[in-house]
Amino acid sequence: MSQGGGGSGTPAGGNPTALQGVGGGVVFSKVFIQRDYSEGTSVKFHTRLPAELDGMIERHVFEATINRLNEFYAEAEEGSCGTYCEGCIGCITAYLIYMCSETHYEKTLRKISKFVASQNERIYNPKGLQLIDPTYRGLRVIEITIFDRPGRT
Repeated sequence: MSQGGGGSGTPAGGNPTALQGVGGGVVFSKVFIQRDYSEGTSVKFHTRLPAELDGMIERHVFEATINRLNEFYAEAEEGSCGTYCEGCIGCITAYLIYMCSETHYEKTLRKISKFVASQNERIYNPKGLQLIDPTYRGLRVIEITIFDRPGRT
């Protein structure tokens, strides 16, 4: 069931969705942080704190997380001598080299997954939030799940 209004037209927030577990279990809602296309099509997300998260997490902590994710994606997409050589070697070997080694992009995506896991463990989970790795959503959005456990105020 979708809640209406607040934040659906803002770049940082999407329509929060409220869901309830079977038998009245854990209730949660989801907030989506949209991609920022103001500087082109490179992977970059809006850093503005959605209204749904206001009071749940400090603005500077949220912005630091999103800024670090944006830095990781910029690093993954930057061209260097190494990435160009990677492409040439891939072409020469009919791309069989990729069965034996990871690309720079894949290595960076692995770093992003580790970063998201550490942020969840240290910052987001204790506050009743779960940051979902953007690769699970096709790099279109960052999903943040808000858990509302029974007895939580």
